Amino acid sequence: MGQKISGSIKSVDVRGEPSYRPVRQELRGPDFCRPPRLDLLLDMPPASPETQLRHAWNPDDRSLNVFVKEDDKLTFHRHPVAQSTDCIRGRVGYTRGLHVWSIHWPARQRGTHAVVGVGTAEAPLHSVGYTALVGSDSESWGWDLGRNRLYHDAKNQPLSAPAATYPCFLEPDESFVLPDCLTVILDMDEGTLSFMVDGQYLGVAFRGLKGKRLYPIVSAVWGHCEVTIRYINGLDPEPLPLMDLCRRVARLALGRERIHHIDTLPLPQTLKNYLQYQ
Repeated sequence: MGQKISGSIKSVDVRGEPSYRPVRQELRGPDFCRPPRLDLLLDMPPASPETQLRHAWNPDDRSLNVFVKEDDKLTFHRHPVAQSTDCIRGRVGYTRGLHVWSIHWPARQRGTHAVVGVGTAEAPLHSVGYTALVGSDSESWGWDLGRNRLYHDAKNQPLSAPAATYPCFLEPDESFVLPDCLTVILDMDEGTLSFMVDGQYLGVAFRGLKGKRLYPIVSAVWGHCEVTIRYINGLDPEPLPLMDLCRRVARLALGRERIHHIDTLPLPQTLKNYLQYQ
């Protein structure tokens, strides 16, 4: 597991033989274009450790079968309880702005039902048996990492309406090779939930989220699994200052190869600091 998808995805055909094909040729249309505000956010320095803790898992908003680790407040551990599906919510509910966080969930610890998404304060946190609990009702939206399916209010959907495939470019006989870490993008101003893997934007998964207060949430069934959340950063809905936009243009002009050599440029130190968010 962990095959990078920026250049290809690994799929398994009906004969069980792996095959590869380019991803970037598949990702066409407006839903697969990485939003400019997301590019700007990802170019910013990551959130401080203090900010990450404020946006971490909530030890008081969880199933009793999981607990936040004392030595790592960003990670929860699930007890090995049979026939149980268990959730935990993040500390902060988002109503506005763009918010991005990473989820580190080792592939070998996911089991049969590993779902990542967002939910309201009313979304259930425990269910008997093994199920995709996030996305099971109208209070949550989730991506099933094992089945490559999107769920929202699933228990009230007709059997004739199967859950949507995600990423949507997958063929029926393909299985998505998902690494241990993925990125969640919640845009409350646009009302969308999206995901990224290895820097590749996978497109919009859910729409219609405006006007709600939504929390990060996952549902797990694997005993002793450990899942880490790390808040990357956020942007308010207000227009960005001209100085921030100018810095972004300058950094883009430098390119990835030269961005780490700003100190060698013949510029005043004040400008060097500005370009490096110092």
